[in-house]
Amino acid sequence: MPRIFITGSADGLGRHTAGTLLENGHGVVVHVRSAARLGAVQDLVDRGAAVVTGDLADPEQTRDVAVQVNRMGPVDAVIHNAGVLHGPDIFTVNVVAPYLLTALIHRPRRLVYVSSGMHRGGRPDPARLGRDAKVTYSDSKLYLTALAAAVARLWPDVLSNAVDPGWVPTRMGGTGAPDDLRLGHLTQEWLATSDDPAALTSGGYWYHQKRENPHHAVRDERFQNGLLDHLASVTGERMA
Repeated sequence: MPRIFITGSADGLGRHTAGTLLENGHGVVVHVRSAARLGAVQDLVDRGAAVVTGDLADPEQTRDVAVQVNRMGPVDAVIHNAGVLHGPDIFTVNVVAPYLLTALIHRPRRLVYVSSGMHRGGRPDPARLGRDAKVTYSDSKLYLTALAAAVARLWPDVLSNAVDPGWVPTRMGGTGAPDDLRLGHLTQEWLATSDDPAALTSGGYWYHQKRENPHHAVRDERFQNGLLDHLASVTGERMA
């Protein structure tokens, strides 16, 4: 069975994704921010999950997360689920960390980037790149969705897709969120593991297992390349 690494697995969609994949017999590697958070995933570990630790707000710890994953052997898919809604680390956690992990983890067969419908409110303004105080959540999800599309273009041997999970009732989404929690993680699991012909495609932006059109900048190669150049500059890592 495929083995899947999921960032941000201590709660919310990441935890639900990990639990469902374990129930379905898949190998799972979960991720928590620090050793103090290991208790939040102990039940998943007891059910067979492996675990890695590292704060994705710290690029050096993100590098170490990649080292930990690689030491475990190949993974078949990575679900880039971790993210923050507010605060000074939006760009680092939501964009830099997925980029670094994409560049440093031994290339899997599938990559899934958890985006948001709010990416359509993002501004494709290169001047905002890397300035956390200026980058909004919507901006960061636009960059992340463009990253997924760029990977699909540059790595034809990898299935790379972005997913809008909807506004679901998690700690981030709030208890009043109107969307179905199960549907919020179904598409990630499907893209990471299914042999359905639709799931074996790349470069998509998905909402509840249906392709949608993202912000026009997502598929703009000049915007993608500018983003990749900036991320390579700030991290010292260029996608091979």
